[in-house]
Amino acid sequence: MRRCVLICMFELSALLLAAIMWGQTTSPAPSAPSPQMAEASSAQPFNVKEYSKPKLHFPNPIDPYTSRDIAPASLANTARIDRLIHDGKLYLSINDAVALALENNLDIAIARYNLNIADTDIWRAKAGSSISGVNSGVVQNTPGGSPTGGQITPVSITTAGVGEGGSSGVGGGGGGASGGQIGSGQGGTSIAAGGAGAGAGGLVSSSLGSGPQPSSFDPIVTGSLLLDRTSIGCNTPLCATKQNLTGADFSYTQGFHWGTDMSITFNNSRVTSNTIYDFLNPVLNSGFQFKLTQHLLQGRGLAVNTRFIKIAKNNREISDVAFRLQIIYTVNQIENMYWNLVYAYELAKVEKEQLALAQKTLELNKKQVEIGSLEPLEVVRAQTMIAANEQGLTTAVTGLELQQLLMKNALSRSLVDPVLLDVEVIPTSTIEMPAQEEIAPTQDLVEEAFHHRPDIAEARINLVNSEISNKAIRNALLPSLDLSAFYGGAGLGGAPNPASICFSDPQLCGLKAPPSQQPPISFGSTLNQLVNSSLPDKGIQLSLSIPLRNRAGQATQVRSEFEYRQAQLRLQQLENQIRIEVRNAQFGVQQNRLSVTAAEAAVELARQAVDYEQKKFEIHASTSILVLQNRVALTQAQATLLSAKISYERAELELDQATGLLLDHAGILMADAERGEVTHAPAVPHAVDRPLNPQRPAQPPPPQP
Repeated sequence: MRRCVLICMFELSALLLAAIMWGQTTSPAPSAPSPQMAEASSAQPFNVKEYSKPKLHFPNPIDPYTSRDIAPASLANTARIDRLIHDGKLYLSINDAVALALENNLDIAIARYNLNIADTDIWRAKAGSSISGVNSGVVQNTPGGSPTGGQITPVSITTAGVGEGGSSGVGGGGGGASGGQIGSGQGGTSIAAGGAGAGAGGLVSSSLGSGPQPSSFDPIVTGSLLLDRTSIGCNTPLCATKQNLTGADFSYTQGFHWGTDMSITFNNSRVTSNTIYDFLNPVLNSGFQFKLTQHLLQGRGLAVNTRFIKIAKNNREISDVAFRLQIIYTVNQIENMYWNLVYAYELAKVEKEQLALAQKTLELNKKQVEIGSLEPLEVVRAQTMIAANEQGLTTAVTGLELQQLLMKNALSRSLVDPVLLDVEVIPTSTIEMPAQEEIAPTQDLVEEAFHHRPDIAEARINLVNSEISNKAIRNALLPSLDLSAFYGGAGLGGAPNPASICFSDPQLCGLKAPPSQQPPISFGSTLNQLVNSSLPDKGIQLSLSIPLRNRAGQATQVRSEFEYRQAQLRLQQLENQIRIEVRNAQFGVQQNRLSVTAAEAAVELARQAVDYEQKKFEIHASTSILVLQNRVALTQAQATLLSAKISYERAELELDQATGLLLDHAGILMADAERGEVTHAPAVPHAVDRPLNPQRPAQPPPPQP
């Protein structure tokens, strides 16, 4: 009688454990207690337009000569992240994760400055200066994620003595779940060509930007004032021993886009001395000259002199394209990190369930050993499985903590806040598979990629820059032939010198008769002589400079053509690469979709097996051990299905990145990314909120007496 009672207690405990495990394996992570909002953060947004124009002379004439203070970089997290924290936990959906990344991710914040840096090159080019180039690389200093895709390794469920043994997953689950290196990159900022002086096509330096240097398009006004008191040592009685000089000289120069230089000079001086030979003392001298110089060969034309302006504007467009590429890369990385977090969260749940199952199994095995229905060796096996599950749980929990830390680092600017540092991140999104997979023709996807991929747009713009630069380089092969025309005048004034011996003894001055006495000539009268053509200075000048052999110019021109051909081949190579990437990504989506279908079928079959075994148990045709084995198989199938769905979502991400449509499909506005303020909530495809109260299967009935 006692033996029957013990057996009944054992079977009842087994059924209760099975019911508990059924509910645990199907219960998802809790959803966020507050609905997802698309509110703007309270932090100061980044104003891209604020530094797009230089200071002007109006209304403050000295404004262009004052420095401009750039606002310090904000290291505070936006208020959005605080609204998602409840009861010491950060309830995070994938759309919230993307929005937080657009506002707080430091990779994006660093790349955002490149937009204004490119604007400064336009200022320089419009002033006639050479440009410094732009940084069009991708900042990839955020650890975690796998932007290039990757597979999630399905967890192997430990059956804890109930079925076949196995090892649990490590970390976040396979190669895709572990944080660390981002794709194949090493982190840091990669710098691409985009301006003069930057590398192109793998070369150390580039000929881009070479050619005749334009003159300054900004007018330059120079002036000098001189007060000079000179004592002269004389070795002849004819020289003056004292001389006082006052001078005021001014000039205005400016270059024009068609290769013309203009200069205006205005010189004035007043000299007094103790000489006895000058007619005037003091002597007033004034002169001006207006000069135009036109480059006839080298440096002639708009194409040559405005090339830096065109290249700088193209580089500004490259900065926009490169920033879009940065957003695509970072959003891809954040989404991968989020699914890594989801998998690590589920893995930790499974390991906890397996440890609880192993502990319950040990208790049941001990009771069976006591009544003599089980060998004592089974107790040892159950204890071994408990040790293995404890190790697996430790690995899973630490892997989950790592994924949570990586996620918090990627979505914040600073982890100094102890609340954020210690908060637990709870993923609240899950994957919902589309009812039917839309299969687009490969050629249509390739055409979409050619129109939307930032890297191919950047390559095309760089090719245009090379064409612009090559025109100037070919012009630099010509000799320098300049035609100048000038007109000027001079003025002479002052007061008669009373000490001059030329009036009293003209023969000492080489004169036959004394010079006529002139009234004093004022400075105004002296200036009037400049315009009344009394002392004109006009003429034309032709200047020719021919570099014999011209080897430097030839070398630069030939090199520029080789680099242009390299850029053409690189563009063709990129187009070929895009075709392969799109087709490969399409293969990945199709394959992973089939994997999901197979995994869904496996889950359904495992569920049917559980139901069938449960019905057999109810009529005493099966044992609780077999029921538990089938429930473990169902858990394994569900974990495999989750892995397949995550792999499918990653394949979709890879296809969106290959076609350049990732931001469009996720509903991300570039204006929000530029400002660092999300006003329109992202909508990641195939992501839905987890249900709050999922339907659970009915509890199995107790064993019949």
